[in-house]
Amino acid sequence: MNKRHVRAIAVAAVAVVALTGARGSNGGGCDGSSSGSSGSSSGSNHSDNDGGSSTSGGSVPGGSGSADKAIRDVTIDECKYDSATKNLVARITVKNDGSMDYDYSVSMKFKGAAGGDVIPRTAFEAGIAVAAGASQSVEVTTPYIGTGDGSEYTECEVSRVSRF
Repeated sequence: MNKRHVRAIAVAAVAVVALTGARGSNGGGCDGSSSGSSGSSSGSNHSDNDGGSSTSGGSVPGGSGSADKAIRDVTIDECKYDSATKNLVARITVKNDGSMDYDYSVSMKFKGAAGGDVIPRTAFEAGIAVAAGASQSVEVTTPYIGTGDGSEYTECEVSRVSRF
């Protein structure tokens, strides 16, 4: 089976998991709470990309493809609104259990309650260097464009991870 077919099957599996209500570890509340666990990966000679979508609670659904490994390396420690900088902030930890050094790029999505009228915001951080067997904590931020106190943003999630 070629790589394109494997990727199509993986995308379909993620869609089924998302539609059946399974929960992933890459989501957290923007109220300072967090959830999730970091995963592990083994070193390889290529880049791993993952466009995952999940909500808070539980663990990441199974999978052994290289695309699953990159997102499993990211844990959300905290999501909050920083009134001093007027930014939505996600503090994440990237853990590289592999045998090779990697540079990570992470996209985060900040969302409101389901059914609300909050415009989702995306934050992106590239060039997160993590040595083999190490971890790195970083803040991923995006400007808050509202006029309130940011309390309408109740959740953040990892939307995409790449490692090179």
